[in-house]
Order: sequence, then structure tokens, then C-alpha cells
Amino acid sequence: MANKETIVVTGASGQLGRLVLKELVARAPQARIVGVLRNPAKAQDLAALGVELRAGDYEDPASLSAAFAGADKVLLISSNELGKRTPQHLNVIAAAKAAGVKLLAYTSVLHADDSALNLAGEHRETEAALRASGLPFVLLRNGWYTENYTAGAKAAVDHGAVLGSAGQGKIASAARADYAAAAAAVLTSTEDQAGKVYELAGDTAYTLADYAAELARQSGRPVVYKDLPETDYRGILESVGLPAGLAALLAESDVKASKGALFGDGATLHRLIGRPTTPLAASVAAALA
Repeated sequence: MANKETIVVTGASGQLGRLVLKELVARAPQARIVGVLRNPAKAQDLAALGVELRAGDYEDPASLSAAFAGADKVLLISSNELGKRTPQHLNVIAAAKAAGVKLLAYTSVLHADDSALNLAGEHRETEAALRASGLPFVLLRNGWYTENYTAGAKAAVDHGAVLGSAGQGKIASAARADYAAAAAAVLTSTEDQAGKVYELAGDTAYTLADYAAELARQSGRPVVYKDLPETDYRGILESVGLPAGLAALLAESDVKASKGALFGDGATLHRLIGRPTTPLAASVAAALA
């Protein structure tokens, strides 16, 4: 890789963005690593690592044009603003094309082309826009993050129950750090990545009953899985403070998980990062620490 190559990561202050940037700094010390976020003052920890911070907003095309100046590669981390993702992503794609970017990587969703998940729709629209753009691009179709469940690990132990609507559906999740390592591997690869599609999932799948059993094993306290109708689960998520849209999405995703929507083959992610994906037990241990 050329010493002067510039790699830009959007969503730099987000949980995934921060991890990708740290991986890039470690993997490509001679490259110019740029993080784009709305408020660079919120990521001075990244600046201390040598990441160049630039202001950029998915809804402000002019800011994106300035943020992508000189970029060789751009990682578009999908927006977290459900319902607004497609137009925001179109702004990024247009700015990247105008900047002459040689490769745009996009964090899509596992099996986006035929996924039953409601959230897959905006990913399909973004993928279609990338194909129509003429830009060289690579798709990182990320599966479920284990943290989507372990974020509530302590509460589940306290209440003695994991709640959900996933039935006996198998979930092939991986830790956020695993997906970050994969993105960094693709962005720093010496192989031509244009046109590649990576279906990324964890090595080992589990049910939410398995997850509850792991919580019980590590905490030494009884924890069971309680399967609920979608409307009941959505209502509980709203009652603990989740926005209605996010609660609906999580509940719907659980129901689709019961039908296999969150299951995938971990071989591709494992190969990209050069190690096994983070086991469920390790993610649970970190969440309970």
C-alpha cells in the first residue's frame, strides 16, 4: 500500500466507526487515516491516535465534499437514522464519486438482497445506488451484533429473564470488533476489492435460550428465556425507554430471527479477520464485567 494512501471512515464517533479507525491505525501506520463525524471535538481520543478528524454530516453534501477531499478509499458506515438512510447514503455516494474515490466500502446487512428484515430495505436501496453510481465498491454485509443482546445482559441477570420474540431461531452474531476488523482488512487489502460482496456472520449460532443459559452459567444466578408475542415485546422495549421506531425494529427482527433471518455462515468473516469470531461466552463475560 502506498504511503500516501488516504482512507476515510464516516460515522467516526460511533461504536463501529471508532473500532474500525483503531484497527486501521494499527494495520496501516503509513496511511493517512481520516475520521468523518458531525463534531470532531467529540473524538479527541481518536485524534490522539493519529486519526485526522474532519467535520461531515450525511445530510450536508457540501460538508461531505470537503471531508472526502483527497480520499482514495471511503468506508460508508450506514446511518442509524432509520427511514432517512437512503437519501443520506446517496449524499455520501455522490460526494465520493465527485472526489474520485477509488473504492467505496459499505456496511450493509447479511443477505441484503433477499433478507426478510424490514431494515434490509434501505440497505438494498443503497446497494442499488452504488451499482448505478459507477463507483468501484465493495459490500460488507454485516450480520447481527452480539452487543445487540449483551447490552442488556446485566438487566437480564437482575430480572432473571431474557425477553424476546425469536423462538428457537438460530442467531449467528459476532462482536462489533469482529466486523470492524473485517472492514479494516478489506480497506487495507492489496487485492482488488471492487465488486466483492462479503456475507459476514459469527462462527457459531445460538438461540436466545442458549444466551440465557450462558448468562446463568457465568452469573451463577437463574436466568431463563421468555418468548413473547411481537406486540408484547415491542411494548416492553418502549416501556424501558427505547424510541417507538427502534423498539418496533428490534421486535420485528426477533420475529424474523425465529425464521432464520439472523443465521449465516461464519466462514467468510473468520477468513477475513484471520481468527475465530468472538465466542458468545467472551461477549457475555465482557458485558457482565
